[in-house]
Amino acid sequence: MFRSTATRSLRRSLTKAPTARSSHIAASSQFRHVLPLRQLSNKRPQVLPALAYPPTTTLFYATKSTTPNTLLEPGAEKKPAEETIQPHPESVSAESSVRHVFEESQAPKEESSGEMTAGLKSDLETIKETFSLSEVPKESLYIGAAGVLPYAATSLSTVFLAYDINHAHSTGAGYLFSPETAHQLLDLVTPIQIGYGAVIISFLGAIHWGMEYSGFGGYHSYRRYMYGVIAPAVAWPTIFMPVEYALITQFLAFNFLYFADARATARGWFPAWYSIYRFVLTFFVGASIVVSLVGRGKIITADHTLKSPVDYIKADRDAQWAALEREEKERRQALTAADEEEDEEEGDDSEDGDKEKKDDDASDDKDGTEKADKKK
Repeated sequence: MFRSTATRSLRRSLTKAPTARSSHIAASSQFRHVLPLRQLSNKRPQVLPALAYPPTTTLFYATKSTTPNTLLEPGAEKKPAEETIQPHPESVSAESSVRHVFEESQAPKEESSGEMTAGLKSDLETIKETFSLSEVPKESLYIGAAGVLPYAATSLSTVFLAYDINHAHSTGAGYLFSPETAHQLLDLVTPIQIGYGAVIISFLGAIHWGMEYSGFGGYHSYRRYMYGVIAPAVAWPTIFMPVEYALITQFLAFNFLYFADARATARGWFPAWYSIYRFVLTFFVGASIVVSLVGRGKIITADHTLKSPVDYIKADRDAQWAALEREEKERRQALTAADEEEDEEEGDDSEDGDKEKKDDDASDDKDGTEKADKKK
């Protein structure tokens, strides 16, 4: 009679339907956690622990009693097979048998909009709790916020100087500075940001050493000391790198230390609030580094002849050589003019001497003739 597996499983489930015994179960649940008196009397120290945890009642719900199951009549399975399906073309359309890939929710509009707003509210609440930092000590919060200010100042300065340089190249004059002055200020701001970043990265690594010395979360030896060694080993070589490579390296170092601190907080090596505190500070520091990189990238695209300190040194050296050559040429010209003047003066002196000699000779001849006439 039952020819398919589905009907056999249905028959088994119907034959094993539970009967109503709710009164018996509720009554027995009251004595489920009661300890025997004989056991309590034999082991008296267990009386207090047993009484410290009050018994909890557990309720088991039974299904309602139903009428006895009856077997299917013979030939009941053949009746649906013999029925003819009647078509109803008026109720069939292109949308009735198609499910769209991006279909709307099947729930009522009021319920779906409520679920959407509830999910959005929960996300906003999570973000608010993350950035509230209510569990962070006030001293750490204030000092950490003050430590972010140099990064923000250098990043904003880089962006402004980049905009001023680009504006000077497009219009011929900057808002506050000339292109050369803006380049010089930019070359001063960038080393400050890189040097400060190296100091902060080294400090974040040294915190692990302090926690190990204090024994917070236990003593873990080299597993904790290695962060204090890796951080300065990565940070300080960046001051010798080109600007873009230095900023990218420090960005990766900050993120690596954040993930290391988050794992350490999960292991209990730091207070529970430390991971959120580090996340917020790392977010602002990383954003500042990205802003600096974008600003410098805009300068490079607008000015392909961005001068470095080496270029300024070369320019100063070339200017000094040009000044020396100009001074040497002027000195030689002055010497030549002096020699010519001396030659002219000597020529004038010789002409004057010849004239004087001729005059003397003429006067001598005149005197001689006069004396000769007198003797006659």
